[in-house]
Parts: sequence; C-alpha cells; structure tokens
Amino acid sequence: QVQLVESGGGLVQAGGSLKLSCAVSGGTFSAYTMGWFRRAPGKEREFVARIRWSGGSTYNEDSVKGRFTISRDNAKNTVYLQMNSLKPEDTAVYYCAARSGYGAYDHWGQGTQVTVSS
Repeated sequence: QVQLVESGGGLVQAGGSLKLSCAVSGGTFSAYTMGWFRRAPGKEREFVARIRWSGGSTYNEDSVKGRFTISRDNAKNTVYLQMNSLKPEDTAVYYCAARSGYGAYDHWGQGTQVTVSS
C-alpha cells in the first residue's frame, strides 16, 4: 500500500518562501514520477510541477515557473517543492501524487494548506 504524506505548509507573507515535503512509503519511489498539484478555494485542481525518476522536471509555466523548484531525494523517498516569491494567488491546498508510468497519477497525499497573506 503506497502512502504519501505532505508537510511544510503554513501561513506566509507575500514574497516569502516555504518548502513542502512529501514522504512516500510502500512503493518503489525511485521509479515514480512525482507531481505537485494545488486546489485553490472555488477552483479546480491545478498542476504545479512534476519530476521524473530521472530527475527531469516540468512546471506550470504560467503560474509558477521561475519561483518554484521541484526536487527529489530517492534515498529518503521524498519529493520537495521549494516555493519562493509567494503570492496571495498561490494560496491553496497542495497535494503530491505519484505515478508509475504515463497517464493518470495512481496515488495521492492528503494535502497541506498554504496560505499567503498580502
């Protein structure tokens, strides 16, 4: 049974930084593509970033490119999302997800709240 547990969310002022973590257990982490998504109040879930098993990464160019960095530590079975220059519009519940191939993500965490005050 694969479990994903996010941490690191909180309240921060605009312009500040947060680093989210997602610890994965019960699966072959090094083989997963890991993704970060977010859902803001009243909006649909939005893709933020993903990182492949090889380390190659992709970002939501419009929303977070240049401000957020996704990384992974296969020795710790953990994926990270470093968020800098945060804006109020980054306020959302952030979720990490894992998939073992292409297509839909198979496993999801419970989410962590990020609130950016103006």
